[in-house]
Amino acid sequence: MRLDELLDELQTRIDAVRGTRDRVHSLLEAVVSVGRELDLSQVLRRIVEAAALLVDAEYGALGVIGPDGRTLSQFLTVGLTDEEIAEIGPLPAGHGLLGEVIRHPEPLRLTDLGTHSSSYGFPAHHPPMRTFLGVPIRVRDEVFGNLYLTDKHGGFDFDIEDEAVISMLSVAAGVAIDNARLYESSQRQQRWLSANAEITNSLLSGSPRPAVLELIARRAQEITGAALADIAMPLPGTDDLVVELAVGADSDDRRGMVLPMAGTLAGAAHQAGSPAVSSSLATDDRYAGDPQASASLGPAVAVSLGTRAGEHRGVLLLARATTEPVFTEGELEPLIAFAGQAALALELAERRRDAEQIALLEDRDRIARDLHDLAIQRLFATGMTLQSAARLVTHEGAAERVTRAVEDLDETIKIIRSTIFGLRASDRAGDPGLRARAARTVGEASTALGHAPQLSMEGLLDTDVPAHVADHVMAALGELLSNAARHAHATRVRVALRATAEEVVLTVEDNGRGVPAQGRRSGLRNLDARARSLGGSFAIQCPAEGGSHLVWRAPLTSKD
Repeated sequence: MRLDELLDELQTRIDAVRGTRDRVHSLLEAVVSVGRELDLSQVLRRIVEAAALLVDAEYGALGVIGPDGRTLSQFLTVGLTDEEIAEIGPLPAGHGLLGEVIRHPEPLRLTDLGTHSSSYGFPAHHPPMRTFLGVPIRVRDEVFGNLYLTDKHGGFDFDIEDEAVISMLSVAAGVAIDNARLYESSQRQQRWLSANAEITNSLLSGSPRPAVLELIARRAQEITGAALADIAMPLPGTDDLVVELAVGADSDDRRGMVLPMAGTLAGAAHQAGSPAVSSSLATDDRYAGDPQASASLGPAVAVSLGTRAGEHRGVLLLARATTEPVFTEGELEPLIAFAGQAALALELAERRRDAEQIALLEDRDRIARDLHDLAIQRLFATGMTLQSAARLVTHEGAAERVTRAVEDLDETIKIIRSTIFGLRASDRAGDPGLRARAARTVGEASTALGHAPQLSMEGLLDTDVPAHVADHVMAALGELLSNAARHAHATRVRVALRATAEEVVLTVEDNGRGVPAQGRRSGLRNLDARARSLGGSFAIQCPAEGGSHLVWRAPLTSKD
C-alpha cells in the first residue's frame, strides 16, 4: 500500500511537471506568435487571443488606454460574435471594474466580479460573467492597456499560475507592441515624406491649385486612415471658413460648406494656430454646432496650414469612424510637419505665380505699346490715305467702297484700343474697366465654388459699356455666381460676357441641380428687376441634360 501511494504521488508530480511543461511551451508559442507580427492591429488581436487560450478563458478583451489616461480608446474582444457585440451596443469606455485596473495598474483576480465595489453590472444583452482576471500591459514603463479575461472553462477560478502566465505574456506583449509602434512610425514617416515630395513636385510642375489641394487632402486621409478629409479656407470679407475641398464620405455635400470660427473644430485650429483634437466629433460638446460633425464620425483632428505665426492659409480636418482609435501624439507630430510643408509648398507656388504674373503683365504692356505705336498708327495713316483718295474717285460705287473701308479701319482701331485698355487694366491705379472687374469677380468665386469657372469676354466692354450699366452687370454677375455656389452644387460653371453695338449680354451656365420650380426666387426676381430697370431682360433656361442657363442683358443706351 505504501508503494502504491508513492507511485500515485510520483504520477501526480509527473502530470504536474508535464502540465507545467505544456503551459511553458504554450507560453513560448504565444510569445513567438505575438512577436512575429509588425502590424499593430494584428499584434493586439494576437495578444488577446493568446491570453484567452493560455488560461482557457471563455471571454477575453484588450483595452487600449486613451490619451487622457482614464478611459479606453480601443477595445478588442474574443469570445463574442459580431451579432452579440452589436446587441450589447457601444464598447466600454473604461468605467466600473475595467477602470479599476486603469486606476490601479496591478493584476486583479476575482472569484465573482459582481461582488467587487467597482462593479456596475452589465448592459442589456451582455452575457453573464463570474470569474475575472485583469493584468496591465506596460510599454517602456508606461501602461499601454489592460488584458481582461473572464469565465475559465469548467467553472474553475483563475489561480496564481494563471496570473503569472498572463503577467509574463504581458511583458512579451509590451515588447511586441513597442516594436510594432516603432515599425508603424517609421513606415508612416516614410509615407509622409513621400507625400510631401509628391505635393512639391505637383506644384512646381504647374498643377492647378485645386488639384494640389485634393492631393494634400487625399494623401493625409490615406496615411492617417481617416474616413474624410476637408480643407477649409478663410471666406473673404467674413470671419468664417468655407470648405474648398472635401474627399471621403459625402464629399459633394460638404464642399462649399460655411464654417463659423466659434464652435467648430476647424475654427478652433485656425484661431489658435495649433492642432485641435476631439476624441469623438459627433458627441463633443465643445463643437456641438459643427456642421462637419455627423453621427458616423469619431476621433478627429484639425491642423492649421500655416508657414509662420499669424499666417494661416487654411485648415486641414481629418476624421475617423467611430470605431477607430483616437489620434495620438505620435501621429500628430508628422501631421503638423506635413501641414507646414504643404503650406510652404503652396506659398512657393503662389510666389511663382506672382512672378509669372509680373512677367505676363510686362509682356502685355509691351504688346499694348507695340499695338499703339505701330499697328494703330499705320492703320490710321492708311485710313487717312484712303480718305484722301476717296475724293479723287469719280465712280460712285468705288467711292462708296473706299468710304466703307475707311469706316472698317476706324472700327478696327476702336477694337485694338479696347484690347490695349484690357491689357493694361491690371496696371492702372484708378478704377479698372469692366473686363478686369469681371475677371477678378470670377476668380474670387472659385473659392466658394470649389473650382475655377470658365470665363470668356467679347466686344468693347471697357469703352462702349456705360459706367452705370457696368455696375449693374457686376452686381448681376456676383449674384449669379453666388447662387451657383450656394444652390447649384455644380462642378462646372461657364461665364460669358459680350458687348455688341446695342447691348451687353451676361450668360452663366452650370451643370448643377438647375432652378427648382418651388425654390426661393428672391435673388432671381432681383436680377430680373435690375435688368428691366435698364430696359433689358433676364431669362432662365433649364436644359434637358440638367443644369441651368441664365441670360441677363441690358441695352447700352439705357439710363439709370
